[in-house]
Order: sequence, then C-alpha cells, then structure tokens
Amino acid sequence: MAPTLFHYTPVPMDDFLKHERKERCKLLVGTGVVVLLVIVALALGVLLIVYVKRANSEACQEGHRAVMECRNVTHLLEQELTRAQDGFRDAEAQVATYNQTVMTLMASLDKEKANSLDAEKKVEELEGEITTLNQKLQDASMEVERLRRKNQDLSARIADQKNSASSLKDTSSAAAPLLLILLLGLGARLL
Repeated sequence: MAPTLFHYTPVPMDDFLKHERKERCKLLVGTGVVVLLVIVALALGVLLIVYVKRANSEACQEGHRAVMECRNVTHLLEQELTRAQDGFRDAEAQVATYNQTVMTLMASLDKEKANSLDAEKKVEELEGEITTLNQKLQDASMEVERLRRKNQDLSARIADQKNSASSLKDTSSAAAPLLLILLLGLGARLL
C-alpha cells in the first residue's frame, strides 16, 4: 500500500474541544426542541381528543339539538310576528278607510238632516197655506151658498113677477148673466 498524504492542519486542542462542545450543544438544543415539539404536539393531540369526546358527548349533542330547536322555534315565532304585524297594518288601513267612510256618511247624514229640516219647514209653510186656502174656500163656499139662496130668492120673485109683467121678464133674463159673472169672479179670486 502506498502511503497517502493527507495534510491536516494542526488544530489546537482547545479549539477542537470548543468546536465539539458547540456541536454537542447544538445537538442537545435541537433534540430538546424536537422533544419539546413532540410533547406539545402530544398535549395538543390529547386536548383535541378530549375536546372531540366532549363535543360528541350525549349532553353536548342534546345541547346542540336544543339550540337548533330554539333557533327553529325563534324563526317560526319571527315569521308569525311578521304575519301578525302585517295583519295589524292591514287592519289599521281598513280602520282608516272605515273611519273615512264614517266621516263621509256623517257629513251626508248632516246634509240630509238639514235638507229634511228645510223640507219640514216647507211642509209647515205649505200646510199653513193650505189652511189659509181652505179658510178662503170655506168663505167662498159660504158666499156661493148665500148667492145661490139669493139667486133662488130672485128666481122665485122672477117667477112670481113673470105672471104679472113681461117687462120684468126682460130684467130677470138680464140678471142671470150678471149672477153668472159675479160667481165666476168670486171663484177666480179664491184660486
């Protein structure tokens, strides 16, 4: 075998030991960090397992179901409240319409009452006129009756005098048209 020549620079022992200590220290630190990370990972894994077990426990599931049921009930109640509020708004709108209708009807009723009062006054006036006209008619009837009696009396006298003189005959025939004109004048005055 042939000799190989390796040339190593002589390293002082102190430097070599320092270098070895640094390497060992780095190795220990690296190992410590790895061990620490493994411990932390194991602790987190254990905590995660405990959390998952608790989250999947019966009590937690029941609580979750209760929360979901409460949300569903709350949602249904909100929908019912919305419907009730819509119904209330519709009812308010109808009440406003009904109130407007009532006000219109009240105004119409007041107007009709006023018209009725006017009509009653007019009826009273007409009744008064009718009473007055009835009184005038009665007076005229009495006058006509008096004139009829007078006419009968005159007719009776004329009949008596007819026998006595012919000149009276001409007078009585002239009195009949006069009596007729008188009666027509009274009748026209009454109307």
